[in-house]
Amino acid sequence: MANSRRICLFGGTFDPIHSAHLEIAEAARKRLELDEVIFIPAANPPHKDNASLTSFQDRFRMVELACEPYPTFIPSRLEEGEARSYTIYTLERFRQGMAPSDELYFLIGSDAFADLQTWHRWQDVLELTTFIVVSRPGETYHVPDGAKVIRLDGLDLPVASTTIRARLADGRETPELPDAVRSYIDEKGLYRPLDAEVTASPERSIDRKPL
Repeated sequence: MANSRRICLFGGTFDPIHSAHLEIAEAARKRLELDEVIFIPAANPPHKDNASLTSFQDRFRMVELACEPYPTFIPSRLEEGEARSYTIYTLERFRQGMAPSDELYFLIGSDAFADLQTWHRWQDVLELTTFIVVSRPGETYHVPDGAKVIRLDGLDLPVASTTIRARLADGRETPELPDAVRSYIDEKGLYRPLDAEVTASPERSIDRKPL
């Protein structure tokens, strides 16, 4: 239909958001002619120990700064709050504001997609979205019956937030970060060694993993 929209959700911890996140989102936008890519930082991801995460407000602000140059990239507070950030709840809440003719996609890495059947209410997730799976050329993975999948191949982006955090802790350069994000990190003193304490055992419930 002429008025239908093609919307893609992109969830993760974004701790911090970096160039690979942006390049993946832009590749998906071009490939599928998406109207919007919604960046959704997880406030309380099931796969993470929350004590080790940078605050939601800081992570959300970094997403805002990173998305500013991209008119179709929209930061969202949809997962803000105390509740666990399960994908099924995010999809259900987002679907409520969509027209029946709108198309909803979910951008995800192949490693996280491989864990799909461990997600909370994963069968219901399949009914609500089409997955855009970022894949290495020739990579294979199990696709559950009923899952709608579009492969996004050809992206070789060996960037990891853990590596970036280590560089930040040492005061090194981070070319993988947008300038505005690095400036915000320096201004707020984020990822310094004294701030990088982990005080609890990781939560064992599994849902999506960040790209």
